[in-house]
Amino acid sequence: MLKFVSAAKAVQCIAPGHRVFVHSAAMTPRPLVTAMVNRASELKDVEIIHIHTEDDAAYAQPQYRGVFNIRACFVGANLRRAVNDGNADYIPIFLSDIPSLFRKKIAPVDVALVQLSPPDRHGYCSLGVSVDVALAAVETARYVVALINPNVPRTHGEGFVHVSRLHAAVETDGPIFEIAPHALSEQERQIGKHVAGLVEDGATLQMGIGGIPDAVLAELGGHKKLGIHTEMFSDGIIDLVKKGVITGENKRNLRGKIVSGFSVGSRRLYDFIDDNPMVHFRDTAFTNDTFVIARNPKVTAINSAIEIDLSGQVCADTIGTMQFSGVGGQMDFVRGAALSEGGKPIIALPSITGKGESKIVTFLKPGAAVTTTRAHVHYIATEFGVAYLFGKSRRQRAKALIDIAHPDHRERLEREAFEWLKRVG
Repeated sequence: MLKFVSAAKAVQCIAPGHRVFVHSAAMTPRPLVTAMVNRASELKDVEIIHIHTEDDAAYAQPQYRGVFNIRACFVGANLRRAVNDGNADYIPIFLSDIPSLFRKKIAPVDVALVQLSPPDRHGYCSLGVSVDVALAAVETARYVVALINPNVPRTHGEGFVHVSRLHAAVETDGPIFEIAPHALSEQERQIGKHVAGLVEDGATLQMGIGGIPDAVLAELGGHKKLGIHTEMFSDGIIDLVKKGVITGENKRNLRGKIVSGFSVGSRRLYDFIDDNPMVHFRDTAFTNDTFVIARNPKVTAINSAIEIDLSGQVCADTIGTMQFSGVGGQMDFVRGAALSEGGKPIIALPSITGKGESKIVTFLKPGAAVTTTRAHVHYIATEFGVAYLFGKSRRQRAKALIDIAHPDHRERLEREAFEWLKRVG
């Protein structure tokens, strides 16, 4: 039987110089994070490492610089300002590679702060809806400190932690983070229709969270025998499962299973996932392994971008020099889909920003990072259509991309493309 302690006592194992992992996304153990920050006067040079988390990231406030040194493997809204102000730092890394930081002791974890389901009769807790990089952290940490919460979905797959692995446990019954699906815009619906037109029956899908993935899923009601192998998913898949559209019967890896690293969504989603043998959570060393992905048939990977230049270079994690998000798993799935039999890597984005600026540009902004190279790109989709770039020359790519740019920007892009191509020969 677990012996519970207070959050303040549980985090006493954190010492100056330790590296502390914080559980991801909806599983962020907020009371443990708060208790750690409350010990700031006793600590120094504590490194915080994680991917995206859902809390206020109080440890990133300027007054804690030197107490907590944040090195995030993905930048969410809660860390964006701190990273770009220099009060936190970012590690550019593929999502598939993050578990190896812990397992190969490149960044050994001293303390893992996680949120778990209560143990079953055999003493096994579940990492819930974020197995992702957390499994490797828990496996390798010197100390595992857990928030035990009955609201955490008990998930199937490989995200189990035995109580004997826990250094300290804290009891809570608070809700985990939820995000409700938003109403789709007409722009998102048009993009969804174009992308859905590329999805074949029997395809294995990878998608993320947000309006465009939801818009694509909303257009797939007439499809058959679709499968899911993804790093994450949200509410959009539920109705397709209930309609018998998503069956996974054509997959070669874990046939019939919805395979994912993590999930974020509404309580409806978490209830769907809870104790559902069809949903199989694995860490990102598996879900995002290019060779594992490629073994499935017709992998259709749907990812997004901040901007794309006329040569096909995709920037998906910075706005100029500003770090906006992270490399994530885009390249893992772009390459995996390209190597899959009948696979289709797709980058889908609105043609313009909220301010009316074109997202298809002649050149990326100065300082922008290239997330997916021009040699890896295949399909680009906006609300104005689909451009297929693979095997195309620079001139052919420029024309195809201008054709799906917003009409207000096409004439300017044509002029700039002419000048650019004249210079390069």
